[in-house]
Amino acid sequence: MINRLLVANRGEIARRVFATCRALGVETVAVHSDADADAPFVAEADQAVRLPGDTPGETYLRVDRILDAARRSGADAVHPGYGFLAENAEFAAAVADAGLTWVGPPAKVIAAMGDKLAAKTLLAEAGVPMLPSWTDTADVTDFPVLVKASAGGGGRGMRIVRDADGLAEAVASAGREAAAAFGDGTVFIERYVERGRHVEVQIFGDAEGRVVALGDRECSIQRRHQKIIEEAPAVVPESVRTALHEAAVAAGRAVDYLGAGTVEFLLAPGGEFFFLEMNTRLQVEHPVTELCTGLDLVGLQLLVAEGQPLPATIPATTGHAIEVRLCAEDASAGWRPAAGTLHRFAVPRVAAEFGGLSGPGLRLDSGVVAGSVVGVHYDSMVAKLVAWGRTRTEASRLLAGALARAELHGVTTNRDLLVRVLRSQAFAAVEIDTGFLDRHSEVFAPLLPAGELPVVALAAALASAAGRRAEARVLAGLPSGWRNVPAVPQVTRFAGPDGGIEVRYRLDRTGALAEWSTDPGTADPTVALVEATPDRVVLDVDGVRRAYRVHRVGSEVFVDGPDGAASLTELPRLPLPTAELAAGSLLAPLPGAVTRVHVEVGQRVSAGDPLLTLEAMKLEHQVLAPIDGVVAELPVPAGGQVRTGAVLAVIDNAEETS
Repeated sequence: MINRLLVANRGEIARRVFATCRALGVETVAVHSDADADAPFVAEADQAVRLPGDTPGETYLRVDRILDAARRSGADAVHPGYGFLAENAEFAAAVADAGLTWVGPPAKVIAAMGDKLAAKTLLAEAGVPMLPSWTDTADVTDFPVLVKASAGGGGRGMRIVRDADGLAEAVASAGREAAAAFGDGTVFIERYVERGRHVEVQIFGDAEGRVVALGDRECSIQRRHQKIIEEAPAVVPESVRTALHEAAVAAGRAVDYLGAGTVEFLLAPGGEFFFLEMNTRLQVEHPVTELCTGLDLVGLQLLVAEGQPLPATIPATTGHAIEVRLCAEDASAGWRPAAGTLHRFAVPRVAAEFGGLSGPGLRLDSGVVAGSVVGVHYDSMVAKLVAWGRTRTEASRLLAGALARAELHGVTTNRDLLVRVLRSQAFAAVEIDTGFLDRHSEVFAPLLPAGELPVVALAAALASAAGRRAEARVLAGLPSGWRNVPAVPQVTRFAGPDGGIEVRYRLDRTGALAEWSTDPGTADPTVALVEATPDRVVLDVDGVRRAYRVHRVGSEVFVDGPDGAASLTELPRLPLPTAELAAGSLLAPLPGAVTRVHVEVGQRVSAGDPLLTLEAMKLEHQVLAPIDGVVAELPVPAGGQVRTGAVLAVIDNAEETS
């Protein structure tokens, strides 16, 4: 029996496992890096052990330190979560050798499935359908193909190649990314199926040799080969579903599977499917299966790890569940991972966290709370929001509505993209595949239309004025900026998503909005002020009443309205002079390491040419020339570490002299 469980992971999955442990009466132990010392999962554990350092290599990937933490805390079992060491056979073996209970499949199974090339050969012999694959680029003659990392997953080390010219570089780049993420740069090449769907089957095995399928999931909405929306069950014909389940169970039986696992398939447009990989761990998207079956998959993991059999009866799937992965990403910076303090994190109408949803509603599994710091050392996912409904339409509408109304302040996220996808006609019609986002560029548009920004800025300015009046000690009853003889309007300047915006307004002696305007040439709507407090502004805009929720943190102003959200920075009225950067300076969008420099000082480049490669959050980011010009400076050499805002290069775009 497991009495004290150490979770060798962090964030959302650690909190998820702890929730089940609390329900079962199992004591919990967290391990944490210095960067995570104040994270919610650390506070929620019964005990916590520090792993000195910030990076995964110093902390969560150190087998010796984790085993030492188990010894010091008196843990008798280890749950690996997902990511980090979850699919590391050496770690599983070390846990067992230390006399601890390993909550997962045996090391030999992890090793067999961790090598994707060996796994394909083994499972092909068990009758599981496979795509043709190659290890030598010289053998590839038909395109398109997909370059894949042999170890690991999560979309890292994957590249689509459509012609022979790009194959060598794709293999090299994928190998570097795989080596950085998994410590193994081995890659292979597989035939790429156009318009393919990513469908997976949840399996479970117990010590008595029983392997069962607990339903299936659709995971086709992906960006950079990483899933962002998952749902259960997959919308497929029942004959295809039956065949998928049979193939998944056959794969599990072929390796004597034990515990939770996922067999992933690529479903071709004609209904034919092929094995992709087996994940020997709990999946990020496991909540959709839990909501549709009523099972606690973490509870089943602990049950099986203790040597007990699976329940004799497996519940049927009911209703429909959809999950979105809310990630800290900046759309304006090419979807690079974002960092910062999450000043407010509020999702309306959440009925349960980490489980316990008993009917139609919303479940939130998050690694953060309001006030959490989202750093740059780990994966960019901060939370999962999951909806269960009686139908797919009911679930998607509920999820999109809550997500659109969520208050997410301080860190930019992919929220708008998720809402756009859920509300798209193509998603509603199940016209989905792994290339969905490549074909539907419209879903990348922000929820807030550009034309609405002036009114949002006005709401922010009025809320700020109301806040100042609320704090005033002299003549507090007068409207902000009021004069006996109207003169110049009040002016508030903001930096925002599309540069800057200036709001000019004047209130009369009753506090009504007498006049307002923004940038010259802008056709501002007719607006009447209904109510203004420091945190809520109600405006009548061309005869339509709109309420805006306003949250101010220092100079940052976050506005949530009926059409979307905006983050503005109120600029000082009398700014202090500051040193200016050299014209043409290219700044680091996030902290990381410069792994390669592709140009030299004095070299002429064109807009879009690669200048250098920045590695951050386990991913490679190409830094491209924004303009035509000559490379004037390259301050950071290959191997150098940079912080956000550091100058990476200076491009001189001055015309050449004769």
